[in-house]
Amino acid sequence: MDQENAARFLRSYNCIEARLKSLYSVRPTQNFTDLVKRCSDMNITVRRYAGELIDYGKLRNAIVHQAAGTGETVIAIPCDEVVDNIEYIERQICRPPKVTDAFKVKKIVTAKADEPLLRAVEEFAANRQKTVIVYDHGTMAGVINSYALYGLIAKVASEGGDLTKYLTTATCGDAIDAREMDNYCLMNKYATVLDVFTEFEKRRLVAVIITENGVLGEKVISMVTPADFPRINKFLENYNVKPF
Repeated sequence: MDQENAARFLRSYNCIEARLKSLYSVRPTQNFTDLVKRCSDMNITVRRYAGELIDYGKLRNAIVHQAAGTGETVIAIPCDEVVDNIEYIERQICRPPKVTDAFKVKKIVTAKADEPLLRAVEEFAANRQKTVIVYDHGTMAGVINSYALYGLIAKVASEGGDLTKYLTTATCGDAIDAREMDNYCLMNKYATVLDVFTEFEKRRLVAVIITENGVLGEKVISMVTPADFPRINKFLENYNVKPF
């Protein structure tokens, strides 16, 4: 009996089990079904595939027979579809792709702190983005959010101010509000797609900003917004067939 599929299945199963136990510090003796249920509360990928993983836990017991003193014996062979699927789930749990893998090219809209605020308005209009990254002498100083900018403009207008004068004399640096960063999350270049989805699930964010070390002041490498989710999901579908 050709046992290649059984070996592949068990290899992925054991990798998933070991990874989850390592990540979430559960008891070494905890059974696989309970492990999946517990990790579902903390890991959105596990939660996404929880039903399949629980079924695969039962299938593992059907594949392997363990008799006292004789070790494990393979008594069933899973089909190709099942093996391919558990290997796909294993990749997402044990070797999730980085955000920078999903976005090889991502336009980041920027402005300089000493440029007139009109520059930010023009960037919003031209690029249809909600966020402009503001740099001060090459250092990321903060962000201008389009909705926050609407508020500044509305305030000037309600006070009878000259909007043209305001937009041409106020600078992009003047429009930075440190509190606005509460609506963003900084992550380092090693952040995975799972990490990003988890942050969006925790709280309402405008965007996740990726820098070298995930700290304010560094150059922005990439930025992920909810509008990018379809593109990420498409990438994950292709990730299923990439060679490793």
